[in-house]
Amino acid sequence: MDRRQFFQTGAKAAVAGAAVSLPVNTVQAADAPAARPAAGAFKTPAILVSYTAEDHRRRLANAGICTQKIRKCMRKHLITDYLPAQCVYNMGEYPSRAPWEPGEYDEQELDRLKDHGIQLIHVMDEWNDRYGLFGRNKLTAVNPEGFRRFVTMVHQRGMKILAYASSGYFAGHDPDYRKEWSRPGDAIGGWWDLPRCSPASPGWRAYFLPRMVQILEDYELDGLYNDWGYVPNAQKRIKEPAADEMAVFEETPQYDGAVTDLLYLIYSEVKRRGGIYKMHADRANEPQTGGLKVYDYLWVGENVENADGLRTATRNHTPYVVPCIQGTSAKVEGESEHFLHSIPYMQFPLLQGGRPLTGERAVIPIPRLPGVEEHGFYRAAWKYYQAHPNGPYVYGGWDPIPPNPGMRPAHARWLKQYLPLVEDGTWAYLEIADSDLFAAPLPTDCVASVFANRDLHLVLANYGQSPQQVQTADAYVPADEPAASPAKQWPLPKRSLRVLRYSV
Repeated sequence: MDRRQFFQTGAKAAVAGAAVSLPVNTVQAADAPAARPAAGAFKTPAILVSYTAEDHRRRLANAGICTQKIRKCMRKHLITDYLPAQCVYNMGEYPSRAPWEPGEYDEQELDRLKDHGIQLIHVMDEWNDRYGLFGRNKLTAVNPEGFRRFVTMVHQRGMKILAYASSGYFAGHDPDYRKEWSRPGDAIGGWWDLPRCSPASPGWRAYFLPRMVQILEDYELDGLYNDWGYVPNAQKRIKEPAADEMAVFEETPQYDGAVTDLLYLIYSEVKRRGGIYKMHADRANEPQTGGLKVYDYLWVGENVENADGLRTATRNHTPYVVPCIQGTSAKVEGESEHFLHSIPYMQFPLLQGGRPLTGERAVIPIPRLPGVEEHGFYRAAWKYYQAHPNGPYVYGGWDPIPPNPGMRPAHARWLKQYLPLVEDGTWAYLEIADSDLFAAPLPTDCVASVFANRDLHLVLANYGQSPQQVQTADAYVPADEPAASPAKQWPLPKRSLRVLRYSV
């Protein structure tokens, strides 16, 4: 069967855009736009409109305790404008036989995510048409009207939504792509066919930036998610510049000049519109910008080897960090491992959700790349889905195969404890080194952090392989057991985490 026949067959068979079966009916949802504030509309922090005098008294008293008792920590941070409950939503397969359409499954899944506590949805590359299968490209929607319906569905539930738009990767087979934008050999090849476009290329900037703005204009999004597609100077192996590249910025292992300039232009445009800007960097990389703020959230964890290494590398990254340990490349010990390494450092893991990942994209003929097949993760996902059509499901490229069905309940359980720690106006003291909070020194391999708002929370983590005992100077109760008797002795099993609330 040739490619044209393949897509024609799939289009005829698809019902409401669903190329494969889903666990519930996928009948198209009614296109019923709802009135809502403009994307990124100004929102007054709770402390300014809802705090009573008693709330302020408690917050100030807890801040005073920290000022008095904590003498040294790795970092002190005032938390504002923070949405830690984030989910990457699998919209459907791409490449695919037919464009994805929002339906009843998405209505139900978004309800589940709202009940879970999710505040922000971001969609990956599946929203766009990077292979031109349906007459569009990497910076336009596969299904514009369907995508607008989905955005409305997210907004109706009080959540925000970001869409993928890479400032570095572009499809090498796209007729708009120009080789002079990229350094020779600087690309992700094979099935992906994604050259990296130089941040110092004026031609690439002139092409990408107006289209990035147009994405915000066309779909009433709350911001952008940028898979920045750049190798930091400290890791560069390709030295030959792009033909269309201007060497006007300082470039050192400690400072990425051109990418700093480009990222700041993007960030300021998104913020000018009141939006949210989230970035993704490989491994534990952080943009080397000389202290200039160029993002609201940084997603890390791709291709890391273990959770300890990710924690060590990102523990003092510029806030806010969204860690996600890639299950296909790193072994995770138990359902709470993600939270053990993140919560003490004012981080919270990304949740994967949306539609089940069927892996159908691995068997779709890809135009302009004849003979290239995907034999990796998506091929494995395809085989897994064929054997397990009723779940448990894989939802994205960071999920292990087979998936861990306990991860979603664990995420909800820890999120419920985390959100009170990081409400607007919280003073966070990360990795306490010298204080009067403990009756005895912290054991080896144990870390403590404090979060002070209307309540005072102490977070204890044991990263060692042996159980430990922590003795606090004051009494606390477990955050997940508010009726428990106050205590000062806290056993910590190996590789474990506890969230405690100060007992007045």
